[in-house]
Amino acid sequence: MKVTRSELWTGRALLMVLMAFTILPFISIFMTALHPSGTVPNGLEWPANPQWGNFIQAFNVANMTALLASSTFIVLAVVPVSLLISTMAGFAIGLLRIRGANVLLFLFVFGLTLPFPGIIIPIYFLERAIGIYNTRLAIVLPLIALYMPFAVFWMRTHFVNMPNEISEAARVDGATTWGLFWRIHVPLARAPIASLGILMSIWTWNQFLLALVLVEDPTQRTMAGALGAFQGHYATDVPLLCAGTILILLPTLIIFMLFQRQIIAALLQGSVKG
Repeated sequence: MKVTRSELWTGRALLMVLMAFTILPFISIFMTALHPSGTVPNGLEWPANPQWGNFIQAFNVANMTALLASSTFIVLAVVPVSLLISTMAGFAIGLLRIRGANVLLFLFVFGLTLPFPGIIIPIYFLERAIGIYNTRLAIVLPLIALYMPFAVFWMRTHFVNMPNEISEAARVDGATTWGLFWRIHVPLARAPIASLGILMSIWTWNQFLLALVLVEDPTQRTMAGALGAFQGHYATDVPLLCAGTILILLPTLIIFMLFQRQIIAALLQGSVKG
């Protein structure tokens, strides 16, 4: 069906409006961060004397060096383990069609329906009982578990669409199940694995609720989780708070700019494959 010129311009106008609603809050936060410390700006107002030193002050006040190290550790602990488990589970459910695969898939899909705020309190009491509360493990272990429903479903979607002839040819050549997985199908699944890894890295870096509830020490949290403590101490200093927000968002924005094609391809892949 041919798109008319009016429909084309209407779509472009709608996209411009949506883009404005998305970008304006970031512009407002950035302008506010440049105002003198202790002031309250009135809307979108560029300061007469931009205070670029607010970013340095916010970096030092929030102990960003420790937060960067903590966030990096949590991402490196969560993402590889989650990718390994979800890839193996997706391979078993989607390609090997193990006994009870449909039941397992149903359980993972059911996990997608669980409200995240509704399970945070049981996790809190469980971690206090086993002694990992207020440690990075208090964030790492729940995140791995919470990512599994989506990650397994994502990888299963890839493996279920792989031609059976590939596996049959590898079996004829004497490949074991492990060899079939590691030498044949993992290299073929590099694109969905990389896309899933990028998405989980961003989600982990921006994790706020788990870090705020399960870890009291701000230096043991993620960058976003530390924003809660930062806000509690410096809520009256709006420019400094906005400068800290920009610094916390900056790594995520850089990752998105570097891997935007992979992220968009990942989202489209998840929407068109059955």
